Amino acid sequence: MSPKTRLWVRATIDYGPLIAFLAITQFTGNAITASLVIVPVSIVALAAAWIMERRIAPMPLVTAILAVVFGGLTVLLHDERIIKMKPTVLYAGFGAFLLSGYARGKNALKALMGDAFHLPEPVVRTLTLRYSLMFFTLAVANEVIWRTQSTRVWAFCKFPGAAILIFLFAMSQAPLIMKHMPDEEAEPAPPSPPSPQGGEAP
Repeated sequence: MSPKTRLWVRATIDYGPLIAFLAITQFTGNAITASLVIVPVSIVALAAAWIMERRIAPMPLVTAILAVVFGGLTVLLHDERIIKMKPTVLYAGFGAFLLSGYARGKNALKALMGDAFHLPEPVVRTLTLRYSLMFFTLAVANEVIWRTQSTRVWAFCKFPGAAILIFLFAMSQAPLIMKHMPDEEAEPAPPSPPSPQGGEAP
């Protein structure tokens, strides 16, 4: 498989379930119906990712598992509030993971993003704190949106809304990263965390 083909397949695996969920919620206005689709699609996406790379990165794995668990409970209990709380749990979990690593002096950001850049420890700690606060902010925002807005609005804010915000936040960290990046790595873009929805970061 050529690199270009692999890239398209990877994008389909990462964003296919999200696009399907968005399309169904926009068409039906019903998150329960969308959950009927997101559960099997997430399982298929995980299987495809494993077949392609023989490994699954931590964040896509966690998000896919949560999608299956929360989506399954949504369908079983016929309560769309459950799937709507999934982003809150996911974002808060990532924020807590990063913040606990920050408190213990561990490089939790590397565990989520991989060893993308060789940055000084103080810079990594600063980025870890900023990303943890970003995730907590997204968790609070999701709670406010699903409790006050329609299912269609919530789904759109979930994807692509949250993905766009994460991308913009990652880009806002570019000046700090570029300032401290070794000369031989001066060209790459800033690291962007995998999307909490389940795919790689947009």
